[in-house]
Amino acid sequence: MKIGDIIRVIEETAPIAYQETYDNSGLYCGSPQDEAKGALFTLDVTEEVVDEAIEAGYNLIIAHHPLIFKPLKRILDDSLTGRCIIKAIKNDIAVYAAHTNLDNARRGVNAMICAKLGLVNCRILQPAADLLRKLIVFVPEDHAETVRQAMFAAGAGHIGNYDSCSFNAEGQGTFRPLNDADPYVGAKGLLHNEPEVRIETICESHALHRIVKAMIDAHPYEEVAWDAYPLVNMHQGVGSGMMGEFEEAMDEMDFLRMVKRVFGPGCLKYSPLTGRKVHRVALCGGSGNFLVHTAMAQKADAFITGELKYHDYFLAENSILLAEAGHYETEQFTKELLVQIVKEKFTTFATRISSIQTNPVNYL
Repeated sequence: MKIGDIIRVIEETAPIAYQETYDNSGLYCGSPQDEAKGALFTLDVTEEVVDEAIEAGYNLIIAHHPLIFKPLKRILDDSLTGRCIIKAIKNDIAVYAAHTNLDNARRGVNAMICAKLGLVNCRILQPAADLLRKLIVFVPEDHAETVRQAMFAAGAGHIGNYDSCSFNAEGQGTFRPLNDADPYVGAKGLLHNEPEVRIETICESHALHRIVKAMIDAHPYEEVAWDAYPLVNMHQGVGSGMMGEFEEAMDEMDFLRMVKRVFGPGCLKYSPLTGRKVHRVALCGGSGNFLVHTAMAQKADAFITGELKYHDYFLAENSILLAEAGHYETEQFTKELLVQIVKEKFTTFATRISSIQTNPVNYL
């Protein structure tokens, strides 16, 4: 298989369109057309990680954190980024990262954390905006089912835990074929009335082009009448953080001990205890301080993230328990998640989770 095949599988779970505007997920060096000899999975790309890939004979490194985050004007060996890029290119190693697109995916970083904590009834904490489109097409009655199924097969019609979602209304379409037309029905120069179905469905913005192409390919008309509209609806399956529940509420100190055991930080920081049991938990791997207010508004008993600022702790105000478990520590399971995604499709492909400890933070 090719490197591009591996990337395609990851992006089926975490499309690049899910990433934040400031991010730079994707392939940094190498060719998607090269044969994939094996993939090394890591949270961060360091020189030691590249050396590990070389020693293993793997030509693909898949990371969570981007190797190139800010624009580069030159690639020299006077920086960690430059040295990693130079070494990777010299050894024909492709480097790819799935960052905030994987953070924001329904089956992403935060879903993995929920699973490790044993949370149930999990959902996106802060759903994303501007990712949904309403697609409408007018089809002659005898082709409505064919066109509808073509749209569904291309990715349209998903709402939460349901697929093949659409609304259909029957009506009369009118048109007059002009001299250069080649009409499916009707005659040139004559006004024609045709029983048609108005099909309405929903899709993600990044998939719109693919779905429209499938729709047109299945449509019998020479000129297809269709509309696409941006929606203000939040995408409940994509966004920042997650919220879940414990099947049984626990004492705050028992909860904090479990958090420390699961994530293994050198130091677990937390806000003043509220005196209440922990049942509903909000969380965000990595830097999730921007979600404190959202977690409080969603009535979470506790909020776990990797990084909080000093003044964030004052926001708790005895209404929520905040736990700061470390950036690396809360995202450490991402390597395992990425391996799972790839192995589900390519069961015999050579994969390895890096043995290099890339956490730059040390504890005394």
